[in-house]
Amino acid sequence: MTIVQPTTSPPPAQSQTAVPAPVVTQHAVSRHSVPGRVRTLTGAVLIALAMLSALLAFGSGSAREGLRVIGHDSGPQVVATAGLYLGLSDMDAQVADVLLMGSEYGERRTTAMTQYEKRRTEANQALLDAFELADGDPAERLTIQSVLDGLGRYERLAGEALLLNTQSDHRAGETPEAVLRVYRQATDLMRLELLPKAYNLTLESGTIVRRTHDEETAAVRLLMLGLIAALVAAGGLFVALQLYLARAFRRRLAPALLVATGLTVIAGLVGVAVLGQVLQSIASAKRDGFDSVLTTARARAIGNSLHADQARYLLDPARADTYEHAFLDKSQSLVYADGGNVEAYHATLAKNGRISLGLLAPVRANIAGNFAAYRRFQEADGRMRALATSGAKPQAVSAKLDELAKSFTAFDRELVTVGERYEATFTKTVAAGDGALDGLWRLAPWALGAAAVLIAAGVWPRLREYR
Repeated sequence: MTIVQPTTSPPPAQSQTAVPAPVVTQHAVSRHSVPGRVRTLTGAVLIALAMLSALLAFGSGSAREGLRVIGHDSGPQVVATAGLYLGLSDMDAQVADVLLMGSEYGERRTTAMTQYEKRRTEANQALLDAFELADGDPAERLTIQSVLDGLGRYERLAGEALLLNTQSDHRAGETPEAVLRVYRQATDLMRLELLPKAYNLTLESGTIVRRTHDEETAAVRLLMLGLIAALVAAGGLFVALQLYLARAFRRRLAPALLVATGLTVIAGLVGVAVLGQVLQSIASAKRDGFDSVLTTARARAIGNSLHADQARYLLDPARADTYEHAFLDKSQSLVYADGGNVEAYHATLAKNGRISLGLLAPVRANIAGNFAAYRRFQEADGRMRALATSGAKPQAVSAKLDELAKSFTAFDRELVTVGERYEATFTKTVAAGDGALDGLWRLAPWALGAAAVLIAAGVWPRLREYR
């Protein structure tokens, strides 16, 4: 019997087993996530530093622009244009004095003509300053061109009146009608056209400074709030980074990060303090400097104009009432006192009656000396008018050219002194603001740049441990 061996099938090939996935331990997770978190926190801190730097740059830029416009550019030019009114009114005042003198007072006529030429030069320079200030404003430039054209017409009429005056060879206070007819055209042109335009031109130019002041002040205040917010955010991120590094690496706080935190806080606080100081400088420069200087310059111009009305009052008897009313209106704009005519006005001033300051308000701190000089000037005016109304015309002319001229010069000198004080305050305040900003930019960029370097120095050794 044949025994058949059972066929045994070969053992199946052992299938290739899959490699098991590595076990992810908690330690591996920590090694993988800590660098990412450190980089994230470090990037956030650097972004906060960049925001802080940008806000400092924008804030100081706005503050610098405000100081530039008020203290170095438009502000001084506006004050210069305020001298336009003074120059124009004094030109007409000198012409009136020369015509009033006639062939007498030879030396004073020469002085008056010299003053006339000086004021004409000043007026032309003020118009040039105004033209530069009106860059890009067609309406204002058109006004300036109109003043220039009118000034040319005035000079021709004034020159003709002065020529006729020389040819007539008349005595003081006895100006011929032919001379007066030409002078009336000249002074009407000056009083009714040129002076109002010059005054309005100064007001319009002043709006540039006020608009810049308001805009830049608002911008700096807003940027200061942003700077404070960025500083708080940067400080919080520094603390978070320090605490995370200390917890993750079980080490003490990094000295480099501590120094970087200190530099950032110091730079931010100094920036906020400097911007606040510059805001005060801008406000003071405008309020105690620009506004006061400009108003004092207007007071001088109005005073000079009413002094010219005194000469016109004697020069042209046919228009004496008109010039007397003009004198009263201008006097009331300087110091308001009860009284419907010049005599009542003088009486109120003499007895220290009810008064209120007009354009002399900026000199309130120095009102004792200024008001005393103003009252002496008005008293001299009353004596001059009393002589004129009594028929003593030569004596009235002499009083106008002697006592009244001296009292006006004393009053004007008081205003000049006050104006110089305000100009010194203006210059000092602007310089203080400029100095504060210069100091900020000598500190802030270096401090924030050093802080960024120290952040890298404090974080880099920790990141190297994962390489």
